[in-house]
Amino acid sequence: MLLIDCPYCGKRPEIEFSYGGEAHVARPADPQALSDDAWAAYLYLRSNPKGRHAERWRHTHGCARFFNAVRDTVSDFFVTTYKVGETPPAEAWPRAAE
Repeated sequence: MLLIDCPYCGKRPEIEFSYGGEAHVARPADPQALSDDAWAAYLYLRSNPKGRHAERWRHTHGCARFFNAVRDTVSDFFVTTYKVGETPPAEAWPRAAE
């Protein structure tokens, strides 16, 4: 069973959580000024990387709070979790080859 580390409650089984989409997607400042294509891009287009990815999760059957996580999409390993509004820890992202 996969354990997810809720930043509020600690490690819990994956069945207590629900996926909430990509994290750090900024809402447009003036949505009414957007074209239909730009609005559709905001609503539906998301990155789908192979590797580490920032995601939003909700502890549905626990504290019911949303939080962010960096998860490796290849291995399904949760690298880190952190509260909404915080920036992901620097160690969550691999350094570029020097």
